[in-house]
Amino acid sequence: MPGAELVGTYQDRASVPRETWLSLLQEAQHRIDVLVFSGTFFAQSNPYVARMLATRADDGVEVRLCFGNPTRSAVARRGEEEGIGDTLAAKIRASLTYYRTLPEIPGCAVRLHDTTLYASLFRYDDTMLVNPHIWGQPASANPVLHLQRSDAGTWFDSYAQSFEAVWATARPWTPNEEGTAAHGQD
Repeated sequence: MPGAELVGTYQDRASVPRETWLSLLQEAQHRIDVLVFSGTFFAQSNPYVARMLATRADDGVEVRLCFGNPTRSAVARRGEEEGIGDTLAAKIRASLTYYRTLPEIPGCAVRLHDTTLYASLFRYDDTMLVNPHIWGQPASANPVLHLQRSDAGTWFDSYAQSFEAVWATARPWTPNEEGTAAHGQD
């Protein structure tokens, strides 16, 4: 029964308490997977997120971050649909500056995708925050589902498989490409 996995819902992404994001990141033991277009809020709400992710990788947690490719069609199309034009590509470039040191750290990988993104995904072991996208609205204005993997459910595994499918087609990102700044926030 899919509903068995639903821990809770939030009206929008800003309604997810900051403490929830932090505790999920700090308590993950095996994996942290993030699938977004820009994920700007992820770093701006926690300016030490890159350091925290590096620490988690040092502790043996696999960290995989997947951002929209700012030079490709999916990002351009999403920017048009939201009525913000090239702003989304600029937001991705800005967001990537926070993570410029991660590709050098064992256990961390950053990739760029060119897919239609139906939901932003934030996975911490068997817990996932799913931010479904509503056409024409920024991800931040859309609801968030808080899921916990359950043997009786299928939602968590379906979203996890979605992440894997996008990850498999995404290409590795290296800092200083795509016009991203060499120096950003730490």
